[in-house]
Amino acid sequence: MRTMVLDGPGTRLHPLEQPRPEPGPGQVLLRVRACGVCRTDLHVTDGEVAQTRAPLVLGHQIVAERADTGERVGVPWLGWTDGTCPACARGQENLCVAARFTGKDIDGGFAEWTVADERFCLPLGGRDGVMDDVHVAPLLCAGLIGLRTLRAAGDPARVGLYGFGAAAHLICQIAVWEGREVYAFTRPGDERGQAFARSQGARWAGGTDAAPPEPLDAALIFAPAGELVPLALRAVRPGGVVVCGGIHMSDIPSFPYADLWGERVLRSVANLTRADGHELLALATRVPLRPQVTTYALDDAQQALDDLRSGALEGAAVVVP
Repeated sequence: MRTMVLDGPGTRLHPLEQPRPEPGPGQVLLRVRACGVCRTDLHVTDGEVAQTRAPLVLGHQIVAERADTGERVGVPWLGWTDGTCPACARGQENLCVAARFTGKDIDGGFAEWTVADERFCLPLGGRDGVMDDVHVAPLLCAGLIGLRTLRAAGDPARVGLYGFGAAAHLICQIAVWEGREVYAFTRPGDERGQAFARSQGARWAGGTDAAPPEPLDAALIFAPAGELVPLALRAVRPGGVVVCGGIHMSDIPSFPYADLWGERVLRSVANLTRADGHELLALATRVPLRPQVTTYALDDAQQALDDLRSGALEGAAVVVP
């Protein structure tokens, strides 16, 4: 079968013919139909998130068909937990000390076939249901992590989104549908990105060097840039919340205590749970979500990563074997 693999940090993906994988205990064999491209894939290629096997097949937003039943399923970033550690016992499987992650510890979806733990395969229904394979793929990380980030902010009436990529464009749609005002922040001068944000329902869009027209109740940071944290803290009202939604972020610079004072809250989210998946997939049909995607052939997976890095994309990239 055809795969695109990463040999190690700092290298580029390359094609590799490999035997079709054999499912182990508790696993299912999956024929990959589409796989979303995520900024976490870039963090793995850059060594900011450590891969634990080589060669490694990236990709953790997998839409696939079970070889045994034909059922359509989605495979997210969280690929395995022990179910017995204190975090799992508390219902926080996203914090499992022994967790394994798709496209990092387990081969992912930049391939024609893969295997996955049956427990972590989310049912997607038929192709006449939620949406087609290509458009449902970004929901499986961008959507899930985005929703978890929004929920971590409580119930904000005014929410700012810092970095308007795959996650933000989906969460903007959900937030507007829920009756929230959305304020989008892009790179300074990125008029195209700001126009895209407004097309997704943002009430206001501007550069990260601008202050929102009104104080925010919450700010969600999706860009992996630590320097945005002090800016977001200054943009939220006293008692407001800043949530960092990425798995990796550059160092946060020091900032005056006054920026945090006033019972402002700074927190992060880590990974996702299967419950997040069920909530998001239910919302997708109710909103309904309209992911904007650019598709790439399997052999062009590296180009998808390059386009994501350069900011050439609006919405999400999806690899289609």
